[in-house]
Amino acid sequence: MNKIITILGNRPQFIKSALVSRELTNNRKIKEIIIHTGQHFDFKMSKIFFDQLDLKKPKYFLKINNLNHGAMTGRMLEEIEEIVIKENPNMVLVYGDTNSTLAGALAASKLNIPVAHIEAGLRSFNRKMPEEINRIIVDKISNLLFCPTKTAMENLKKEIINKKEIKIVKSGDVMYDSMIYFSAISNEQSKIIKELKLKEYALCTIHRAENTDNKEKLTSIFSALKKIGEKMDVVIPIHPRTKNYLKKYKIKTKNLKVIEPVGYLDMIKLTQSAKIILTDSGGLQKEAFFLQKPTIILREETEWIELVENGFASLSGSKKNKIIKNFGKMINKKIKKNGFYGKGNASQIIVNQITHYLNENHNN
Repeated sequence: MNKIITILGNRPQFIKSALVSRELTNNRKIKEIIIHTGQHFDFKMSKIFFDQLDLKKPKYFLKINNLNHGAMTGRMLEEIEEIVIKENPNMVLVYGDTNSTLAGALAASKLNIPVAHIEAGLRSFNRKMPEEINRIIVDKISNLLFCPTKTAMENLKKEIINKKEIKIVKSGDVMYDSMIYFSAISNEQSKIIKELKLKEYALCTIHRAENTDNKEKLTSIFSALKKIGEKMDVVIPIHPRTKNYLKKYKIKTKNLKVIEPVGYLDMIKLTQSAKIILTDSGGLQKEAFFLQKPTIILREETEWIELVENGFASLSGSKKNKIIKNFGKMINKKIKKNGFYGKGNASQIIVNQITHYLNENHNN
C-alpha cells in the first residue's frame, strides 16, 4: 500500500482537503496521514473545520504559530522532516501557498520524496507577498502540479524548465468540489441568518497583513465600510489579527455588524445570502463567484484574474473612494455561472493522477 502525508495549516487548506481526503480514504491502495502544523489554531478558525467537514483527525499536531516567517518555516521544516523520515511516505501532498506548504514541500524534496501541489500555478506577480514566494518555490520543487485554471497552466508552462520530471495537470478547483458538496449541508444546518436577524447586507472579510498591519489602509477600508453601512448592514466575521489591529489603531466599528469567526457551513450561508462581498481573501473571491455574488477585492491584484477580466469581481485596493465607487458599480451586478474552475470533479481527477503516478514510480 502507498502512503501519503498531507500537510495542512490553515482554514482554506482544511476546506480544500476535505473531498480529496475522502477520495483518498475510498482508495484502498493509499493510506493518508495528516500533519496539522498549527499555523492557524483558534477553535473557530481551525478545529471547527475538522468537525464540520468530517475530516480525518491529524495524526500529528505541531502547534507552530505566532512566529515570524523565517522562524515559523524553519520550525515546521525541522519537525515535518522528522515525521517524514519516520513515516517514509511515497508522496507528500501540499495545498496552496502558506508557510506550511513551503515547509512540507522542502522537507519532502530534500529527502527525495515526490511532492504533489494542489492549487499550483497561481501568480499575483507581487513578490512583496510572502504567499507569492511560497508558490513559486513550491511549484519549482514539486513533481505533480495540479492547476485549478487555464491561466495557472499557462503560468507554469512559461516557468517550468524540466518538463520531463514534472507533470502539470489541469484538475479544476477543489474549492468548487467543496462548495457543491457542503452548500447543500449548509442549507440544511446553518441558522446564522435567522440568529443574526439579517435581511439585505454586504459580507466583508479582511485578514491579509498588507491591509491589517497598515494603519492608513485599514483606516481607509473601514471608513468605506462605515459609509456602505449607512445603506445596508455590513457583516464582518472578524479575523483575530484584524481585531487586534483595530484595537491597536483605535479604529471604531460603529454601524458595522462585527461578529466572531464562523464555521465553514455558516460562512457558506452568509455568502449565499449576501447582496455583495468585500474581501481580501483569495478563497472567498471564488466562493462568492460559485454562489453568483459580485465581489469587491480589497487588494491591488488577484491570483484569480479571470474573475476581474470577466467583470465578476472588481479590484479596489484600500482607497475609500475607489471602494465606494466600485460598490455602486457592482451592487446590482448579475453573475453568470462559468466553467473557469472545472466541473466539480477536481478531487477525483487529483486522486486518479496521484494513484497513476505512484503506480508508475513506486519507490518502496
